[in-house]
Amino acid sequence: MDVSKGEPAAEAPSGAFHPAPEHYRHPCPWELDLPPLTMPDMLGASVARHPASPLVEFMGRWFSYSAIHAEACAFAAGLQKLGIAKGDRVGLFLPNVPIYVSAYYGAMIAGATVVNFSPLYTVEELRAQVEDSGTRLLVTLDVPMLLPSATRVLDGSSLEVLVVGRLADMLPPLQGLALRLFGRKQLTPVPTRADLHPWRNLLEHGDPAPVALDPEQDLALLQYSGGTTGPPKGAMLTHQNLTANARQVDAVDPFHEQPDVIMGVLPLFHVFANTCVLNRTVHKGGCLAMLPRWDAGQALKTLERVRASAFPGVPTMYQALLDHPRLAKTDFSSLLVCISGGAPLQGPLHERFEEVTHARLVEGYGLTECSGVVSTNPYKAENRIGTIGQQLPETRIRLLDKDDPTRDAPAGEPGELAIQGPQVMQGYWNRPDAAASAFIEREDGRWLRTGDVATLDADGYISIVDRIKDMITVGGFKVFPSQVEEELLRHPSVKEALVIGVPDAYHGELPAAFVTLNQDTAKTDAETLLKWANAHLGKHERLKSVEIRPALPKTTIGKLDRKALRAEVLGGT
Repeated sequence: MDVSKGEPAAEAPSGAFHPAPEHYRHPCPWELDLPPLTMPDMLGASVARHPASPLVEFMGRWFSYSAIHAEACAFAAGLQKLGIAKGDRVGLFLPNVPIYVSAYYGAMIAGATVVNFSPLYTVEELRAQVEDSGTRLLVTLDVPMLLPSATRVLDGSSLEVLVVGRLADMLPPLQGLALRLFGRKQLTPVPTRADLHPWRNLLEHGDPAPVALDPEQDLALLQYSGGTTGPPKGAMLTHQNLTANARQVDAVDPFHEQPDVIMGVLPLFHVFANTCVLNRTVHKGGCLAMLPRWDAGQALKTLERVRASAFPGVPTMYQALLDHPRLAKTDFSSLLVCISGGAPLQGPLHERFEEVTHARLVEGYGLTECSGVVSTNPYKAENRIGTIGQQLPETRIRLLDKDDPTRDAPAGEPGELAIQGPQVMQGYWNRPDAAASAFIEREDGRWLRTGDVATLDADGYISIVDRIKDMITVGGFKVFPSQVEEELLRHPSVKEALVIGVPDAYHGELPAAFVTLNQDTAKTDAETLLKWANAHLGKHERLKSVEIRPALPKTTIGKLDRKALRAEVLGGT
């Protein structure tokens, strides 16, 4: 965060960078020292400080920092034995399991670049990203949803090697034995072939050869975007990008004297969890309590068992916890803070969650291109509901004119949020054209264009208005879908809402709403909702239609997926 001592933000031009006002209460120092640091060195420093402390808890089994580090080093040596060299891509096709951490850091110790793949990918999606990234080796698990797909990609792509971990080996001994004996339908037999290696076999090659890494130049991670503006693109993130963002996130955490046990329910292959759950926890020396898939009941049991202090998630997860019958029996006394991201956090959900759990729930914001995190509401100071908080230390922001990004937005007007900071990516893998359009050169350097329309108040709190791409043009007027959705959510029967633009012969486009309903409300039909909503909306915002659905499409982390809905309804992206 820029700490220049200038006039208060209220007096600065709307589009310019806003220095912090004197009363800007953020629980971190204005200046944060972020010297160049590699990911292996960040892990090594924590191992040196806390060798016997737990790094991972998985289904009741604990793994220490020294044990995970030893496994990561052994995996790095195994990779080198297979010919994986500095700069080669190593893919992780894994849920949240202990070997994810060992493989992730082990690949970087070997000098390789990690590529994350969602376990929910189809064979075609996995193959496309393997080919695009040039992934040579892929790590996966012996379960039906992963190993068969990975094997098909191995047979039909440039992928050279498959490494397979066994789920039973990671569980507590009795659970592992039970899975081997009675859970065979939950496992997939590992075929014997020259290009497939069991995970344990790669851990038999001693210590890895040292690899010299430049934190600011060498890539640590290729993280594919969600593809909201076309096919997914690989954001190129250096070691310094990742370690800086981990240190930035840790710097705003005031709970340094408390035991640090973080719930690992967000998928680690996603950038939000990669930074906030994994890298930040490793930097801090905390413990990561993993769940391999999202289940609200299992999450509540784990939270209570491990005495979790933090629970990063998306709004749909917090709603699912509130809706679960186990909620009233759960002891939340250890829980200090929950960090919500990925989608807007609605006020009623925020208020009820804090009332029930007595934990702090703060909303933050980030994107793949910024290693995960740009801003957050303070954990102890004013939590301004409806905003994404204030930018992280050493992060600069400005608002660009929505129609001409070479200019700043007019004073007092929303603008496209642009970012500078040590966490900003280098560009897109093999996509110089996309990288060129993602950045804007200004007099003070290169700024990342987020595509998000935002406002900035006098105290430095940022509010996201909408995506530029999602804006609906109604007879020349711009309509923000999020504002229409916010109005719909005021109706007591509406649980979730998505609004998209649909063709209209006269206006060009009109908003159309798709909603789900609360179970405990009276029967509400679409026509009633349409009339109610249009009575509360501005003339150009009024809805063409409302459709009630049992469910709305969501992304892999539970975020409402406007892109998927648009493709379904309109037949494209």
